[in-house]
Amino acid sequence: MLGIVGIIIIFVMVFGGFVAGGGNLTPVIEATPFEMIVIGGAAVGSFVLANDMGAIKHTVKDMGLVFKGVKWKPADYRDLLCLLFELIRLARQNPVAIEEHIEAPENSSIFGKYPKIMKDHAAVEMICDTMRSASMNYDDPHQVEEVLEKQLEANYHHAIHSSHAIQSVADAMPALGIVAAVLGVIKTMGSIDQPPEILGEMIGSALVGTFLGVFIAYGFVAPFATRIKSVVDEDAHFYKLIREVLVANLHNHATNICIEVGRQNTPHHIRPSFSELEEALKAVKSEAA
Repeated sequence: MLGIVGIIIIFVMVFGGFVAGGGNLTPVIEATPFEMIVIGGAAVGSFVLANDMGAIKHTVKDMGLVFKGVKWKPADYRDLLCLLFELIRLARQNPVAIEEHIEAPENSSIFGKYPKIMKDHAAVEMICDTMRSASMNYDDPHQVEEVLEKQLEANYHHAIHSSHAIQSVADAMPALGIVAAVLGVIKTMGSIDQPPEILGEMIGSALVGTFLGVFIAYGFVAPFATRIKSVVDEDAHFYKLIREVLVANLHNHATNICIEVGRQNTPHHIRPSFSELEEALKAVKSEAA
């Protein structure tokens, strides 16, 4: 919603201010389609040239993050802590019983309580792989933490690629606008024998290219890249919480302490309160009983 509001504000302030100052939008409107063929076409072409098909699909998909926002809401962090609580408690009470849940999470009654988390392959894989490794005595907290950190870095690097790719396009667009403007000047010089009013229109059309390159780059493309990075950074806390709880578990802290470590390491604006989480865990315990 905020993304749409931002776009409306940009258009109203830029073009509204131009018209209010006595500007005439007709030359801009008439020149825009042809200038956008040059600028937009070159931008898309350079983007395709710089990325493989997987990265292109990933970037196009991530454009929706500008409008959808973050994936993980505060309630999801509470659910994640409850899920980890159930798994850790079961693993300590009955190491054999936990195997069916971490080997086939899609059929797990525990994971099934949290469908949104279960649909996230990265989160489920991190939980199951780490707990499976612990059951095979790969349980050194420092080694596991290092492995999880590298996994988080790799996942983050993949997720943030869209932002970098779009930012590269934003950096190039002002220069592509100059290219369009230069082509317009070349066209104008080829018609130097025309009357001044015609030459003025042609020069104005050429300058629209420079305007569009800068306007689109800094008004839309760069903010899109920034917003995508912001969303990726925000959602990364969800996976860091998994790391904190599972590493605390390997330190053999009490189950409640492991969960509290994860809660306290979650940023305040998405962190469930102690009382809220306590109520949720009580519900989990009563359901299990």
